[in-house]
Amino acid sequence: MTNNFSRTLVTTALPYANGPVHLGHLAGVYLPADIYVRFKRMQGENIIHIGGSDEHGVPITITADKEGISPQDVVDRYHSRNMDAFERCGISFDHYGRTTSPVHFRTAQEFFSEIERKNIFVKKKERHFYDPEARRYLSDRYVVGTCPVCNNPEANGDQCEQCGTHLSPRELSNPRSKLSDRTPELRETLHWYFPLGRFQDQLKNFVDSHDDDWRANVLNYTRTWLNQGLKDRAITRDLHWGIPVPLDTDEAQGKVLYVWFDAVLGYISFTREWAEKEGNPELWRDYWQSSECRIINFIGKDNVVFHTLMFPAILMAWNEDRVGGKYSLADNVPASEFMNFEGRKFSKSRNYAVYLGEFLDRFPADTLRYSIAMNYPESKDSDFSWSDFQNRTNGELADTLGNFIKRSIDFTNSKFDGELPYACTGEDWDALGIDWADSFEKLDQAYEQFHFREAASLTMQIARLANRFLTESEPWKVMKTDREAAGKTMALSLNLCYTLALAWYPVIPHTSNRIYALLGFDQSLDDAVKKGDVTWHMARSPQLQKGHKLHKKSEILFTKIEDGDIAPELEKIERLLEEVRSQEKGESKEELKIKPEISFDDFQKVDLRVGTVIGCEKVKKADKLLKLLVKVGSENRQVLAGIAQSCSPESIMGKNVILVANLAERKIRGEVSQGMILAVEGSDGALHLADVEGTGVNGKSVQ
Repeated sequence: MTNNFSRTLVTTALPYANGPVHLGHLAGVYLPADIYVRFKRMQGENIIHIGGSDEHGVPITITADKEGISPQDVVDRYHSRNMDAFERCGISFDHYGRTTSPVHFRTAQEFFSEIERKNIFVKKKERHFYDPEARRYLSDRYVVGTCPVCNNPEANGDQCEQCGTHLSPRELSNPRSKLSDRTPELRETLHWYFPLGRFQDQLKNFVDSHDDDWRANVLNYTRTWLNQGLKDRAITRDLHWGIPVPLDTDEAQGKVLYVWFDAVLGYISFTREWAEKEGNPELWRDYWQSSECRIINFIGKDNVVFHTLMFPAILMAWNEDRVGGKYSLADNVPASEFMNFEGRKFSKSRNYAVYLGEFLDRFPADTLRYSIAMNYPESKDSDFSWSDFQNRTNGELADTLGNFIKRSIDFTNSKFDGELPYACTGEDWDALGIDWADSFEKLDQAYEQFHFREAASLTMQIARLANRFLTESEPWKVMKTDREAAGKTMALSLNLCYTLALAWYPVIPHTSNRIYALLGFDQSLDDAVKKGDVTWHMARSPQLQKGHKLHKKSEILFTKIEDGDIAPELEKIERLLEEVRSQEKGESKEELKIKPEISFDDFQKVDLRVGTVIGCEKVKKADKLLKLLVKVGSENRQVLAGIAQSCSPESIMGKNVILVANLAERKIRGEVSQGMILAVEGSDGALHLADVEGTGVNGKSVQ
């Protein structure tokens, strides 16, 4: 979609304040949002970045119970730590709020009351586990028992950590309360439900209107839910920690708003707080209730449906039958895939993670920002490894960018008394061999389309060309015979330093500020951008005039990372992996049972093809079956696969899989299956699909 907006609101998913944020959080949400916001600020746009902590929900109370402290103590600790880590990393929030604030309580309760007034909610009585000793209803995370899939005796009521199966508490065998270790009993309770199905058509139209500009993963996840038909979703819980249901009735006593309903409204309440901080309490309406504002929600892929279906549905419910004070829906929801750590998924629960604050205690923020930007998980999962981090810091930041800046500053200081010796012309600038119009057009498009890895790569290419220009011009040699020619080289090099300071500002702002200071400017680049003294467009042409004075001292921008610097981190990985392995189910030692031998000619009859999953849903009344729509070349096949207990429909949308294409059709549960998907059983008992990476492989034969 193309719209003309006068302002932009960027929001970032709220991290749970029950632990420190790790590099997976940074890569998936906060760094890409910050890069985009900084780019837009340089363009002079009216943009604000709103974030904050999610301080309600069961993970908070579980942490509090484990430590024997109050939930408020937990959220106070981690809100402060995470906010400090974000600040040190250069994540430039305009406001970072908390869902325990009075403004947020008021906002969430206003939404509940308005929707309740319209009789949109559905009330249902149901039976939930209750711990009579603790005198509390138990949410899913407070129930533990035996997993029905892998027989793990310590499976949680929402998901088994061992095999990854999503569960409900009543599916567990031998359920126990985490509070008392007693067997809980089922008791009837009443809850409010939000009828998502009521807004199915509106939500479908909303999603369809973004068919051309939303990422494929966002559309696929969302449409999987829409195709299955949206169901009622509970918005209240029986908990002591949360926002109380704002009704003075017996049935509302002891009930709080479910965190999924409460948390997304934080974007609105935090913007209200920002407006109050700005001295204009009604200013938030210019961002949430104006057609002139573009709203962008940066999230990870595990939060897609909350932002493409549930949050929009809440806003639609508020807007229903209203004349004024209507809320705008998001214009884009750029969801990332996951960034893994040394080949495995980050896991706070298993402590398999690199925490942001701890990382910044050892290494500079910009080295991390650059490494993550170059591995940004835009369309598929990526991986953070210490060796890649070391190689990029040493080979690209230190040897290319840092080396060029230092040589340019040092040579000018020593041979030209720190003064720009030549007036660069546009003709000189064009003669550098860099197509400035093309380079910045590609950069602009990369940022506008949220292709941050491409933007970082394009910027490093400018740094390489600048470094090559200085090396090949050899001013240290030319100086002996032609001082004016050497001066021209240095004037161009220093203007390239200025260009790089601006061009790198969205990705590595601390370094850009240091380069800007080395070039002799008294105010910071941050302040210059804020005041409009420096703009993105200025990076395209020489800005430093003859006679411009540099800062007298140069500095090393990037210290190389030695093997000894990361050795403790590699040792820590081994310890973490050992701990993770000890929690996982060991490999089966049962004797392999091989089926009867077949000939090679028999095997050659099997036609294996690469297909792409373009649709997926659960088969009704079949716990193990998924119904997949698989595109094979120009043909679409319906395939039934017994993988529902290992794979969710949204997790396999868009994946390339291996299909037995010439298997005879057969009916399963009344549905036709036109082939078979290949999967492997892991040591954890779960089935894993072979994901064939690459483009242009659809329909190809597997050899």
